[in-house]
Amino acid sequence: MKAFAELFAELDQTTRTTCKVEALAAYLGRVDDVDQLWAIALLSGRTPRRAVTTRQLRQWAAAVAGIPDWLFDESYAIVGDLAETIALLLPGDRQRDNRPLALWMSDIGRLAAGDDEGKRAFVTSAWERLGRTERLVFNKLITGGFRVGVSQKLMTRAIALATGLEDAAIAERIMGDWSPATTTFRALFIDSGGHHVVSRPYPFFLAHPLDDAIAAIGAPADWLAERKWDGIRGQLIRRDGRTFVWSRGEELVTNRFPELSELGDVLPDGTVIDGEILPWRDGRPLRFQALQTRIGRKTVTRKALVEAPVVLMAYDLIEWQGEDIRALALRKRRAMLEALVAETRQCPALVLSPLVAFSDWETLAAERDRSREFLSEGLMLKRAQSAYGIGRRKGDWWKWKIAPETIDAVMIYAQAGHGRRANLYSDFTFAVWGAGGELVPFAKAYSGLTDAELQEITAWVRRNTLERFGPVRRVTPHHVFEIAFEGLQPSTRHKSGVAVRFPRISRWRRDKPISEANSLDDLMALLAPRKY
Repeated sequence: MKAFAELFAELDQTTRTTCKVEALAAYLGRVDDVDQLWAIALLSGRTPRRAVTTRQLRQWAAAVAGIPDWLFDESYAIVGDLAETIALLLPGDRQRDNRPLALWMSDIGRLAAGDDEGKRAFVTSAWERLGRTERLVFNKLITGGFRVGVSQKLMTRAIALATGLEDAAIAERIMGDWSPATTTFRALFIDSGGHHVVSRPYPFFLAHPLDDAIAAIGAPADWLAERKWDGIRGQLIRRDGRTFVWSRGEELVTNRFPELSELGDVLPDGTVIDGEILPWRDGRPLRFQALQTRIGRKTVTRKALVEAPVVLMAYDLIEWQGEDIRALALRKRRAMLEALVAETRQCPALVLSPLVAFSDWETLAAERDRSREFLSEGLMLKRAQSAYGIGRRKGDWWKWKIAPETIDAVMIYAQAGHGRRANLYSDFTFAVWGAGGELVPFAKAYSGLTDAELQEITAWVRRNTLERFGPVRRVTPHHVFEIAFEGLQPSTRHKSGVAVRFPRISRWRRDKPISEANSLDDLMALLAPRKY
């Protein structure tokens, strides 16, 4: 655990990719293969489910630290992170436990099945035997809150550096439904045949944002364009008479989308399709909100199937008749996909993503401006001769998104952030004007301000707090901010009647008094039906 905690600290303290790669590769080189595999699993999101509640941890930690609950809560409000608060408050370790990470993970895996008294005994004993950084990592592991900034690409590079294997081979082997309980480091990465799994997806090919002038990417004739659909990226796999559906987040979601698993009845073995899982009815997409009702479910009710049916909007074929065809040109893969979809017309759950016709960039720009009519986020541009790559490789695929929608809103609540922002107010609630002249909250946002602006608004909040609700401060309505977002959904759960998708602060409108902020009517106007 000590070595892994030191790795966690190294990764957390730098934003430089090369430093993270070197730190992870060095760790992999100095621990045994069991700990190697556990580290890769944890850093790639394969964390154990929550074993104890945050309420239990707060009570136990306060008791061990010998402080009243109110003092613990005040400390938590300042630090902003429960795992770190506990690590800081507990007395120094009385004895050191140098057991490897794998043994700790074995104990943590059994923790969820124990009773509350057994959990308390194990957790408090662990706190006594672990140093401060180790406690921090331990606390995050047992609450299911372990996160660290390591991308799959970074992980791939580090494993390649430690093993001498090629990046592409590692990227493929790290995908899929595996855990340290079901495989070994050697079977997953070293043995030539040990990595093959029938259900394993391919690494997803990702697009770069197109920020420069579109003419800079070359001649229009070299490119294919289609809508950037607003759903969940997924791969549908048909192998050995079985069907699997994977999300881009490496989650097996077959059971959540039975409409797609039924495609196995019409697809030949050895087929892998890349596409977008979209809520769909009567030949057109539904708003993303419809899909959200199914995302978090392990089983889907009949009601959900009726209210939010889905399709796979197919835009690439990457395996055909059991052969990996990613090296073929996109134009060739597209022709094969079109033929496949044409043969499965009897299955409405498979839809071909239509190409957007254009002869020049001006025509395509006009099509992009129509994106909201199609409930899409913009356009995808793909070089017609491109292979299907791995990860986000610049040059062959571009996403050309439309500008976000914006609303000018008034800040009415502020809350301190977490981690490095624990001493700054960085989480804000914004409101627009209601019909009766009252401010109606409609969105929360915590990104978009510079460090200097956060310092300034924090000082202002402290001087202008009207009420306190735990860590939340109600402030004097004074500041107007432009809030950018990707879209709105009708919502009965929110006082405003709308749910905002991906809200963030785009600028501080120091030039506007609060009387000039937008209204609830302005928000509702953005919900007007789109043409399709």
